[in-house]
Amino acid sequence: MTQLTPHRTGRRAASRILAAAAGFATVGALVAALPANATQDRHHGGKGGPTVDVQLLSFNDFHGNLEPPAGSSGQVTENLPDGTTRKVDAGGVEYLATSLRTARKSHPYSVTAAAGDLIGASPLLSGLFHDEPTVEAMNKLDLDVTSVGNHEFDEGATELARMQNGGCHPKDGCFEDGKKFEGADYPYLAANVTNEKTGKPILAPYWVWKHNGVKIGFIGVTLEGTPDIVSADGVKGLKFHDEIETVNKYAEILDKQGVKSIVTLIHEGGVPASGSYNYDCDSPSGGAGISGPIVDIAKGISPKVDALVTGHTHNAYVCTIPDPSGKPRMVTSASSYGKLYTDTTLTYDRRTKDIVRTSVKSANHVVSRTQPKAADMTALIGRWNKLAAPVANQPVGYISADIPGRGATSPEEPLGDLIADAQLAHAKSLDPKASLALMNPGGVRSDLVYKASGSEGDGVVTYGEGFTVQPFSNTVNLADLTGAQVIAALQQQVSGSNEASPKILQPSAGLTYTLDMTKTGAARVLVDSIKLNGAAIDPAATYRVAMNSFLAGGGDGFAALGQGKNPLVGSDDLKAFNDYLTANSSATSPIAPPKADRITIVK
Repeated sequence: MTQLTPHRTGRRAASRILAAAAGFATVGALVAALPANATQDRHHGGKGGPTVDVQLLSFNDFHGNLEPPAGSSGQVTENLPDGTTRKVDAGGVEYLATSLRTARKSHPYSVTAAAGDLIGASPLLSGLFHDEPTVEAMNKLDLDVTSVGNHEFDEGATELARMQNGGCHPKDGCFEDGKKFEGADYPYLAANVTNEKTGKPILAPYWVWKHNGVKIGFIGVTLEGTPDIVSADGVKGLKFHDEIETVNKYAEILDKQGVKSIVTLIHEGGVPASGSYNYDCDSPSGGAGISGPIVDIAKGISPKVDALVTGHTHNAYVCTIPDPSGKPRMVTSASSYGKLYTDTTLTYDRRTKDIVRTSVKSANHVVSRTQPKAADMTALIGRWNKLAAPVANQPVGYISADIPGRGATSPEEPLGDLIADAQLAHAKSLDPKASLALMNPGGVRSDLVYKASGSEGDGVVTYGEGFTVQPFSNTVNLADLTGAQVIAALQQQVSGSNEASPKILQPSAGLTYTLDMTKTGAARVLVDSIKLNGAAIDPAATYRVAMNSFLAGGGDGFAALGQGKNPLVGSDDLKAFNDYLTANSSATSPIAPPKADRITIVK
């Protein structure tokens, strides 16, 4: 185990996880070295009485959104006292930095943590540079620790190790003359991700924050299902383990080492009954207002863990879900893209070295854009924008109005339909027999916004805006599928691993069907309604189907799409999208938002 030297600003010394020859640390070294050496002593204050309040600031799913997210992606919904709601513009690292720094004032015991997906699926400003700008921003934010999320694996374990340890990109090199990427000051925790060959964690499983005799352990895990939602290359050689079993294992290890106060950072989440960030998730009783995977996970994690900071679902909630002993335990999530942060008070008892659970308080706070910007973050954005400008500002097309994607209010997204149309057009240029395209909803990362983001003018779509929508560098693939396999893929949207949380594929023009959500499982897809260009899908016929490489590998639980024959790989999906916009729009004839009427939904 090699220890990290203090960061160049002198903020702190933390444990750096250096890979061994194969790129992985050994669990023995991690267990032995981390608790003794991974200390954080930025905040000062006296020891005081038998209890001390520790401020835990947290956020999740930042996804490289250094600049304020555009459109609905940059808004949160707020419940007002009169029973109405309003939309509030939020997010942007300049404001997140100000919010966190303001929150820390008068709090001598304060630690800042995150629950994964800080990088990956990022806008061009960060994604173009393999997310180095975001790691630099997190360092400046004084982030103390984070778990990995599924998107930390978008470019594979070797690239994740570079995010931790620093060094220039193996292909693109250093992006600034005379500057070498220094890596994260904060540890990435990956307790449930191991090397298939060695069985050892690829990064530290836990980290201990220490200040004036107060010790709080952090265990970091991502969802066990990460391989199902990440490209196969990104998780090659890795094994992902059960979240509950892993957390309980390391909670026991920490407890035996005398660390009685424990927080789990888990990149898995839930779905609150309301989309408002200040919704009372505990009404009428603890945890009554939340559903989804995190509920059962929270109920199974050892009572030794005192709080859970969660993510992945991009939702906002502050709930108490009972632990296995029936005792209430705080479970939080702060939406996404830096629009919120969670402020949790953990009352630490010096005599027991544990958290007084009855005293734990927590709330989400809006990262308002009406507050002053953090000057160092403004400078960081300006520096990287200067490098990105020659690429980012190139016009690629024109739109007549906002085209909702991630911010759409229905499962079929206008922007998803547009992307599917673009992929079908690209596929037809490769093979005129291409007949339909399907796009995964999770691959649509933002909206296309009519209002200009810079000096390009209203309605102009720039390369940078297109990159924000499709940042994954997937390819557009073609494969032969039988009609029966197409039907099976549509059924897999709402059954199997997707039954509890459906993933509705975005269809190209000509593919229509009815989805009856009053039914259950595969029966929700009314097979007799499935038509292509007005003709019923023939289960025995063969169709040439376009999809991105993620879906072609069976990603997101679409095993049927991974069974295609006669594969053909086209250009990357962003190029296909940009080419379509360029070919089908102009300043005088912009693209209008698709009607999103290809799927009839019965509720």
